Amino acid sequence: MTVHELSRTDARRIAVRAQLLDATRPDGLSDVVRRLTLLQIDPTAAVAPSADLVAWSRLGASGYAPADLTAALAGRRLLELRAMIRPAEDLALYRAEMAEWPERGTPTSWSEYHGTWVAANDACRRDILDRLGAAGPLPSRELPDTCELPWRSSGWSNNRNVTKLLELMVQRGEVAVAGRSGGDRLWDLAERVYPDTPAILVAEALRTRDERRLRALGIARARGPECQVEPADVGEAGEPAVVEGVRGRWRVDPAQLGQPFAGRAALLSPFDRLIHDRRRTTELFGFDYQLEMYKPAAKRRWGYFALPILYGDRLVGKLDATADRKAGVLRIDAIHEDEEFDKAVTEAVGREIEDLARFLGLELVPPR
Repeated sequence: MTVHELSRTDARRIAVRAQLLDATRPDGLSDVVRRLTLLQIDPTAAVAPSADLVAWSRLGASGYAPADLTAALAGRRLLELRAMIRPAEDLALYRAEMAEWPERGTPTSWSEYHGTWVAANDACRRDILDRLGAAGPLPSRELPDTCELPWRSSGWSNNRNVTKLLELMVQRGEVAVAGRSGGDRLWDLAERVYPDTPAILVAEALRTRDERRLRALGIARARGPECQVEPADVGEAGEPAVVEGVRGRWRVDPAQLGQPFAGRAALLSPFDRLIHDRRRTTELFGFDYQLEMYKPAAKRRWGYFALPILYGDRLVGKLDATADRKAGVLRIDAIHEDEEFDKAVTEAVGREIEDLARFLGLELVPPR
């Protein structure tokens, strides 16, 4: 098979176009989620929740409002699965894997521990199913903790037995997130939440997921670091490629080759899939970025929740902004220019900042 030879500019444009960040806007929220395959859920809302930022950056304030996502989830057109919002029809790609949990592939020590821990707490699992069956949907605090073996972790989940058991029961296909009340997930029996679609065999489902992920990314590595929920690699999907000045082989979506490109400005969530794989971001875009909300304020270079700035096929800076909803303002704390903005970039980025303020319903306060 021919190995496609791409310049970095080619590769960047493929990635931007695949992520719906070029000048051609998608048709609406359903189109965005189907083509991206997911919206990642993250509760941080220094500007807006990540899922809303991702949708807004594709559709603009005139094409998207958070109520659209709420309605799509309530109508079960979209579903929440392991902190990802996905099209309801995609559940068929996960059903067979759920049925095999945790037996698929070669078990790791971690997956073996999960299986052993759930088995040790089978009575609690059944208590939760009974409670949800009788009164669901319910928040986790209203579910019984009758676990005999506590969950042990060095992190925040230590001894959060019900929460951890629910998350593993999602992987088993037994329970599902039926909605949210404030920040709390509401849990119910999976059969009441998920569409009644037949499972696709695991091998075929994994292949299809690789193919759909590559269409959403445009270009990706065949293999990458293990990621439990949503990998950044794509297996043998697409066709082989090399990128000028970058070591190693890539996989590229052949439908993206030779396509025209027209770019625009966009402000991105720190969790946006265009920049989520930091290695790919460095290799293709030469963009230095880290989410700094976990750093002490004195050690931050760009801000608590800085938004990467895209212009055309280049990542050109970071926007440090804060949505002060009590004061009714979007405060622009700083605009960090990785390369000096010319007039066209300044004006285009300024329009996106104004559109962000409209989207949030806040008055714009420019930097001092």
